[in-house]
Amino acid sequence: MEKLLEVLDLEKSFGGNKVLDRVSFHIKRGEILGVIGPNGSGKTTLLNVISGLLKQDSGKILFKGKDIGKTGAYVRARLGIGRTFQNPRTFPSLTVLENLKIARLHSGRMTHTQEILKKTGLYELKDRYSDRLSLAQKKRLELARALAIAPEILLLDEIFAGLNPASVKDISDLIKQLKDEGLSIVMVEHVLSALIPLADRIIVLSEGRVIYDGDKYGAFRDEKVRRAYLGERYSSLGV
Repeated sequence: MEKLLEVLDLEKSFGGNKVLDRVSFHIKRGEILGVIGPNGSGKTTLLNVISGLLKQDSGKILFKGKDIGKTGAYVRARLGIGRTFQNPRTFPSLTVLENLKIARLHSGRMTHTQEILKKTGLYELKDRYSDRLSLAQKKRLELARALAIAPEILLLDEIFAGLNPASVKDISDLIKQLKDEGLSIVMVEHVLSALIPLADRIIVLSEGRVIYDGDKYGAFRDEKVRRAYLGERYSSLGV
C-alpha cells in the first residue's frame, strides 16, 4: 500500500524546550493512524507542524513523495491535507453553510457542500449561526470544514474530547465511513475506548519522541508505553 505521508526526523523546539525530537513515522492510503501519549508529549505540535501552522526546525515532511516542509498551511490544504482542532475554530457570526463555503473557497478544490452537510448530519442546521451550535455540532462542523477542501488525509485533534457516548459513536461511525471511502486519517486522541476500534496502527509519543509504532493492541503490552503513559489505565482497557 502506498505511503501517503512520511515524517522523517522531525524536530521542533520552543526556546530551550525540544517538543519534537527526531519524530519519524508514515501513514498509508486508507489507513487510520492513532497518536497517543501523555499531556505535553508533542501530539498537537506534531499536527501543527504537519499542517503547516508551525515550521519544523529540521527534518522532512513528504506528501506523496514530495517534500512540503517549506510550504505554508494554505498550500498544504490545497494539496489535500485537512485539519480539525480540539477546540472548534468556527466563524461564530456565520451560518454552518457559510462556514463550509469559506473553507471550500480557500481550498481551490471542488467539493459539494450539500453532500458534506448531509454526511456530517448538519444539513438541517445549515442556516444556524455556528455560535448557537452545541459542542458536538461544532465538532461536526470542524470535520465538515476539513472535508470541504476534498482532503486526501485528515488530521484530527481530539475530536472526541468533551462528547457524550452517543456523540462519540456517531462521529466514530462517520470516521469509519470516511476510511471506507479511501481517506487516510491521523487521530490524536485521549479517548482510547473510541480510538482503539478505529485505528489500524498506533504510535506513542513521550517527551517528544516516538517510543512505539505498530500494532494497536501491542502498544498496550509494551513496557515503555505502560511506564510513560498508561499506568493504572492499562488494566481497564481489556487488552
